[in-house]
Amino acid sequence: MTLLESDVAKDVTTADFTIHYNEAGPADGPPVLLIHGGGPGATGWSNYSPNIGFLADAGFRVIAPDLPGWGGSSEVDFLDYEPLDALCQLMDALGIERAAFVGNSMGGHTSIRMSIERPERVTHLITMGAPLQLKPFLFGPTGPGEGIKIMYQGYTDYSPEAMRRLVEIMVFDVERFATPELCRQRSDAAARRPEHLANVAKAGIRGPIPTWADLDRLSEIAVPTLLIHGRDDRVVTFEGTLFAAARIPDSRAHIINRCGHWAQLEHADEFNRLVADFVTHH
Repeated sequence: MTLLESDVAKDVTTADFTIHYNEAGPADGPPVLLIHGGGPGATGWSNYSPNIGFLADAGFRVIAPDLPGWGGSSEVDFLDYEPLDALCQLMDALGIERAAFVGNSMGGHTSIRMSIERPERVTHLITMGAPLQLKPFLFGPTGPGEGIKIMYQGYTDYSPEAMRRLVEIMVFDVERFATPELCRQRSDAAARRPEHLANVAKAGIRGPIPTWADLDRLSEIAVPTLLIHGRDDRVVTFEGTLFAAARIPDSRAHIINRCGHWAQLEHADEFNRLVADFVTHH
């Protein structure tokens, strides 16, 4: 299914937020929530546009929200905002009791937290490049990687040139994916809501992309878990996925060569097949 954003864009008001989201697929299909990352200009559509139609055609009810603080959703103060509350309010408003959570980067971190802290709302956990900590597990860099540094620079400079630096650090195949169109799209999306970026910048590293505080709790995750990671990820090293796979009981890791931080975009066909098969058969 080929979709335009206008075909699937919706808004809902919950107790605390107005949430913009994209929805496709049968209303009675198994729900799949696609949770975006935390880069400037990130939205549900920009992170998952090549995936929504495929998963909808596969029979899933696909929901790709803009989390509060991003895109078309409510402004928040990241120092006291709880994304798990926002996601539960969204699910309640849409009549969804449990869903498969698919999360890239910040969205993967949030999906891990959902699986531990709100397990009654989660059927499956799928992550791509989820950050767990800023120090090495074994061989990764100490402190924020080069991709994290460039991403944080983008909260104050979201010009097309800055977005090009961001996109280039996110992907392996720069020539194919760091197109002027994508860089302009990210820049325009960021510029539409400068208050979102100002709030991220104000919160700093304590804000929207915290690192997991208690790694021992990974063993509490009881749902089937698929951990996808690009071998060439320069934002979050893939050793974090190997670490998580060793601790989450019902998990498996899928490492994709020639792939950066955006596996769902850079290897969309492989990603789509993996997700559809995993949610259907596990």
